[in-house]
Amino acid sequence: MINKSEVLHIVFGQSTSGSLKMSLRELGIENEEHVLCFSDIFSVGPIWKLHDEVGVKQRIDWFRTRFLSEDDYYEMDYGKDFNKTKDMVCHVPEETTIFLWAGDSSHEQTGVRYVLYLLNNKRNNIILINTTKAYHEQFKDSDRVYSPLTTGGIPPEKLKSIYEKNKTNNPISIEDRRKFHREWELLAEAQDVLRIWDNGEVHGVDEDFYDLFIINKARKVHSQQKNRDFMKSAVLVGEVIGHLEQYLGDEFIQYRVRHLINNGTFDIEGVPTAMRFYSIKLRT
Repeated sequence: MINKSEVLHIVFGQSTSGSLKMSLRELGIENEEHVLCFSDIFSVGPIWKLHDEVGVKQRIDWFRTRFLSEDDYYEMDYGKDFNKTKDMVCHVPEETTIFLWAGDSSHEQTGVRYVLYLLNNKRNNIILINTTKAYHEQFKDSDRVYSPLTTGGIPPEKLKSIYEKNKTNNPISIEDRRKFHREWELLAEAQDVLRIWDNGEVHGVDEDFYDLFIINKARKVHSQQKNRDFMKSAVLVGEVIGHLEQYLGDEFIQYRVRHLINNGTFDIEGVPTAMRFYSIKLRT
C-alpha cells in the first residue's frame, strides 16, 4: 500500500520502471518516492470496459489464449499482476502526489487515460510528464535523430534530468482530467485489440493492420539471403520491431507471425512457441 503524503510515479512497462527507479536512486529519493508499474502493453489487447471486472477478465483471457511465454506468465501470473496494480491505483491516498509518465505512443497514452479514469473521483494532484516532448526540448541538440518510442527507451540519466526539470509542473487541470475521462470512455466502448498513435490521438485499427508490413520485412530478409531459405523467427521479429514507428512489443508480432503460418503465408520448421524454436519462410 502507498502511505500518506508520499510521491507516487505511475509508469507503463518494466523497462520504464527500472530506468526511473535508477534515476530516483541517483537523486537519493528512492525511499521517499515510489514507482508503480503496469507491466503491460496497452497498445495491444482488448480494453473494452477495462475499468470493470468484466473488461479485465476479457483482457486476461485474450492474452492467455493468444500470447505464449516459456514461463507460462500469461497463463499463471498476468491476471494477478494486472489486478494487483489496478487495485493499488484505486486505493492511492488522496494526499499522495502522483506523477504520470508517458511518451507519445498508443501504449502509454492509453495507459494514461485508463489510470486517470480509475482516479476520477480522487482529489490527488496529478502531474503528467510527456517524455517525448521533454526529451526533444532538453536533448534535441545531442540526439537529433533518435526519438524514443516510449519512456522506457530513455536512459536513466536523461530521465533524471527530465524529472528535475518537470517535477514542478502544474497538476492536470480539472478540465483536462474531464477530457481524458471522456476519451477513456470512448476507447473503452470499442472492441478493437490494436491501437496506434496518429496525429496526437489513439486510434483503434484492425488486428491485421501490420500483417503486410511483416510480410514485406520477410521479403527483405529473403532478398539478403544467398539462397532463399528459412529464417529464424527471431530475425523477422527483430526486423519488424526495428522498423516500426509504433510500440507494440515483440509478443504481438510473434502472435501475428503464428497467424500468418496458420493461414499458409509462411512455411515453418520447428514448433511455433518461443522464437528460437522455429524458423519460417514465405510460401512461394
